Amino acid sequence: MAPPFVSVPMKKKKKPSLVLTLSAAGLLIGGGSVAYWLLSQRQISSSDLLVGANIIPGDALFAVSLTTDPQQWQKLRQFGTKETQAELDRNLVELRDRFLTNNGYDFQKDIAPWVGNDVTIAILAPATVNKAVPKPVTTKENAASDQQSMVMVLPVKNPEIAKNILAQPKTLKQGKWIDRIYQGIAIKQSEGEAGENLSAALLDRRFLVITDSPKAAERAIDAYKNQTSLATTGGFAENFPKIANHQRFGQFYINVPTAAKIAAASPNRPLPAQVLAQLQNNQGLAGTMTLEAEGIRFKGVSWLNPNSQRVLAVENKAGKMQSRVPAETLMMLSGGNLQRLWGDYVLTSQRNPLSPIPPEQIRGGIKSLTDLDLDKDLLSWMKGEFSLSLIPTTPKQGSPDDFLVGLLFMVQTSDRQSAEASIKQLDEVMRNQYQFQVQPAKVASQPVVNWVSPYGTLTATHGWLDGDVAFLVVGAPITDKIVPKPNNILASTLPFQQTVPTEPNPTNGQFFLDVERTVKNFPLPTLIPNQQALLAATRSIGMTSAVSDSRSNRYDVFIALKKVSNPTALPSPESSNNNSSR
Repeated sequence: MAPPFVSVPMKKKKKPSLVLTLSAAGLLIGGGSVAYWLLSQRQISSSDLLVGANIIPGDALFAVSLTTDPQQWQKLRQFGTKETQAELDRNLVELRDRFLTNNGYDFQKDIAPWVGNDVTIAILAPATVNKAVPKPVTTKENAASDQQSMVMVLPVKNPEIAKNILAQPKTLKQGKWIDRIYQGIAIKQSEGEAGENLSAALLDRRFLVITDSPKAAERAIDAYKNQTSLATTGGFAENFPKIANHQRFGQFYINVPTAAKIAAASPNRPLPAQVLAQLQNNQGLAGTMTLEAEGIRFKGVSWLNPNSQRVLAVENKAGKMQSRVPAETLMMLSGGNLQRLWGDYVLTSQRNPLSPIPPEQIRGGIKSLTDLDLDKDLLSWMKGEFSLSLIPTTPKQGSPDDFLVGLLFMVQTSDRQSAEASIKQLDEVMRNQYQFQVQPAKVASQPVVNWVSPYGTLTATHGWLDGDVAFLVVGAPITDKIVPKPNNILASTLPFQQTVPTEPNPTNGQFFLDVERTVKNFPLPTLIPNQQALLAATRSIGMTSAVSDSRSNRYDVFIALKKVSNPTALPSPESSNNNSSR
């Protein structure tokens, strides 16, 4: 199967950059020792950076690089179910036909002989995004500059063939090709309606650059010649090598401050000036995707703007909570310091309409429900590792199944005396305000406290583990699964070990979700399109994160997937054209 996205100069369909961006992003997004070795080298190899990073303008909004290796694309098609494979194939055929077949090109015949191992597609933000006060759009030229534009970079491994392809492009169905020169670079440009002209140029016989507008071609050439490209953007060259992998399927980069500016300009959900200023502290988010025998791995990195006054606390002290929960645990999310995590959330989310829940609302809700101050009474002693887990219960014969799963919260306290005072206040609130019975009890000879509702149902249990780890169980009574410490722990199970990445290490947080068992036994809320099909194709998901240094964070994600036996071949261009014409 040939990669479906590689293109050469052609007549541009309406808004192809948006379609291409979403499709490519959908493939990548739906996310250790090698990194440190790379950083220790005195010079950074260009192969460690995003392909074409020295050509893509530094203010690019988004860039994605994808392999041209047919074997990797065939390997991708082996993952999932028949349903997800059919959906992937439909998108691949659509891209292939839109950008190759419909314009008279065949990948194996016209592209494969000269193209490199990866190609990159970048989306440039509208020119007005970088202006303090956008000017009114009154001319065709201004209108074109106010639209997102696309830059495609195709590395050239055989310059002579690429040069001939560019010199003698396929005849356009409408319009014609014209030649022009910009900064000494020959450009082949299609002549058509305003805003729909493709341009192509060969830079130093090493890169074929294709854009969807003449202005975008000039911006790419300027970035290449003036060294104002993505490769010179603050933090890019320092951080991208941390996720380098020479057998990658793809890579991506997101310009956080530019994306924030576009969000701020949105008429539907504008960002307040304070939030926009805060997001300027962040510079980039990047990731590398590789295909492994049992699934897909993402290595990610995010970094701050070099000019930002904000710094990250290098504190990676998580990694023990998975040894406190039983093997049957369905989900576990852990972090290194709950107080610090909350502080970071407040810093980036306060008065931000894009936040899931505003910090003020969380504080107000806790104050209203418990009469406790979130920051002073609770988070002040929650400076250690914490976790949130879902643990299924074992129903007893003859008893009603009021709850099938228990929600377990654990946190290592930095001040047990303060913690006990706050927990005692909670007990009083539950007794006096909600008429719960607060009953001391024992589990495996260890003291605990049960909250029993007025209807007689055990609702929650709290206690201590190992002297400094406070726990609260809500829902199903699963305290006996963690007290005493279980012999069969989550950390020792094969699904956890095969899914949750071991790097970066040390870590400040981990995540594990047994998708198969969770979906089979418990309904999940719909959060994304085609969620059921995607979940049906997934076995488990794992993530490990760490603060890499005072300016960057690292993330490793692995998605264990089911496989399709003997995936069928993609429909040929002829058959897909015949089907579309019926």
